[in-house]
Amino acid sequence: MGALSHIRVLDLSRVLAGPWAGQILADLGAEVIKVERPGNGDDTRAWGPPFLKDADGENTSEAAYYLSANRNKQSVTIDFTRPEGQKLVRELAGKSDIVIENFKVGGLAAYGLDYESLKAINPQLIYCSITGFGQTGPYAKRAGYDFMIQGLGGLMSLTGRPEGDEGAGPVKVGVALTDILTGLYSTTAILAALAHRDQGGSGQHIDMALLDVQVACLANQAMNYLTTGTAPQRLGNAHPNIVPYQDFPTADGDFILTVGNDSQFRKFAEVAGQSHWADDPRFLTNKLRVANRAQLIPLIRQATVFKTTAQWVSELEVAGVPCGPINNLAQVFADPQVQARGLAISLPHALGGSAPSVASPIRLSETPVEYRYAPPLLGEHTSEVLQAVLGLDPAEVCLLRQAGVL
Repeated sequence: MGALSHIRVLDLSRVLAGPWAGQILADLGAEVIKVERPGNGDDTRAWGPPFLKDADGENTSEAAYYLSANRNKQSVTIDFTRPEGQKLVRELAGKSDIVIENFKVGGLAAYGLDYESLKAINPQLIYCSITGFGQTGPYAKRAGYDFMIQGLGGLMSLTGRPEGDEGAGPVKVGVALTDILTGLYSTTAILAALAHRDQGGSGQHIDMALLDVQVACLANQAMNYLTTGTAPQRLGNAHPNIVPYQDFPTADGDFILTVGNDSQFRKFAEVAGQSHWADDPRFLTNKLRVANRAQLIPLIRQATVFKTTAQWVSELEVAGVPCGPINNLAQVFADPQVQARGLAISLPHALGGSAPSVASPIRLSETPVEYRYAPPLLGEHTSEVLQAVLGLDPAEVCLLRQAGVL
C-alpha cells in the first residue's frame, strides 16, 4: 500500500502542471479520479504526433504528451456545464480529500465548483488552484502558459547564447519546466496541507501561480540581481558564479566540465597536462577564475580537443573531477546507470500492447511507488467510479450517459 493510499484526489486539471501534481500523488498511492470533458477530454490527448502504438504497431488516439502525466489515474467523463454534472462533481468532492484544478480565476464559480462552494460541502477539503498568475494581482484574470511564463518570469533572459555570439538570443528550456516545477511545488503544498489537517486542522485553499514558481526558481540568479541591482545576462552554457563550469569541445564532440572548488581545478589541470594553471595567480581561486574567465576558457578549449569525450570522462572520473557527456535521449535511456535505476518502465494498456513511461524518481524504503495502471482511456472508469464512490446503480449511470452528462 502506498504512503497516500488513504487519500482520494479529484483531479479537475488538464495539460501539465495540475496533472503532474496528480500523477505524483497517484504514484504515492492516492486514488486519483481525473474528471474530463465527454468526447474530448484533456487537451493533451490530441497533442501529437507521436501517439501510443497498439500491439500491431499502429497509432492509437493517445498522444505521448498525455501519457507523460496521467499514470495511475482513473478517468471519469462528466459535463459539469450541466446541473446534473455539477451535482456529480460536488458529490465526488464531498467524498474526496483533495481537489486540483487549473481553470481561470473564478472560472469554476459559475458551476458551484469553486473552493468556497465545495468547502461548504466538505470543510476538510484541500483545494489546490493552479493558474498562470495566481488568484490576486493585476494579471490574475490572464491565461498563462509555460512558454510565456519562461519569458515573463526571467528564465529566458538567462538561457541562450550571450550577446555577440553567433545565434545569440533568448531560448526557452527544452521541456515545459515551469509547469513541471509548479506541479512539484503544488504537491509539496498539498502534502503540507494534509499534514496540517491530520494534526487537527481544517482543509484549506492553495493558491499556486506559474509566475510565482518561475521567479522563485531563479535561485542564485535572482540573488545575483537582488544583491547587486544588475540583471544577469545570458552566458550560454557557462555559469555566472563558477569557472570552469560549462561545455568544452573534444576530439569527437563535446563534454561538460563542472569544477566546484579549487582542489578540483588543480586535479583537472593535472589531467589536462597543464598543472601550472593551478598556480597561475590569475586562476588560484574560483573568484579569480570568474574574474579572468576570458583568459582561462580559451586555454581550456585548446587543451580539451586532444582527447575524446570518453577519455575525458574516464580520466577525470578517476581524478575525482565531475564531468559528463552531452547525451541525446537515445543515449540517456541506454546509459547503464539509467538502466540500473530502472527509469524506463512499461505498463499494459487498454488499447493493446503496452505504454512506455518514465519511472518516478521517488524511492521510499517502506512505501515504494507502485505502477498500478497506465494512463486511462477517456472515460474508462466512469461507471466504476460513480458506482463505487457515489453508490449509483448501473441504470442511473446508463440514464446519465444517454442524457449526455457522461
